Amino acid sequence: MKFVISVLSSSHAPSTRRALRFAQAVLAAGHEIIRVFFYQDGVLTASNNLVVAQDQQDIAQQWQAFIAENELDAVVCIAAALRRGVLDQTEAQRYGREAANLAEGYQLSGLGQLHDGLQQAERLISFGGQ
Repeated sequence: MKFVISVLSSSHAPSTRRALRFAQAVLAAGHEIIRVFFYQDGVLTASNNLVVAQDQQDIAQQWQAFIAENELDAVVCIAAALRRGVLDQTEAQRYGREAANLAEGYQLSGLGQLHDGLQQAERLISFGGQ
């Protein structure tokens, strides 16, 4: 089965941890993840500027490692990212910001990427949101 996974809550939310565990289970069961789409506060998961207390799990780092290990297509909604200060190098230059903070392995793009993934997938599973 082919999945698109949508993450709508920040990395410290329980739903983002559940999304990661679900994604791991999908691949362990031999299924395919077409795309992971980070939207709303979920875009904060892709920020390099997150710092987690030593006694807490770093879910954002775990997502980044999972994406890299499995060579997943991880798309961050550009409109939601800009509103929350998550920028790649191109957007940082465009808006005159000093630095980019989009973590490696993620790409900024629009909702069209979610739609495109849905055309290829059999299931959309969303975690979090308001």
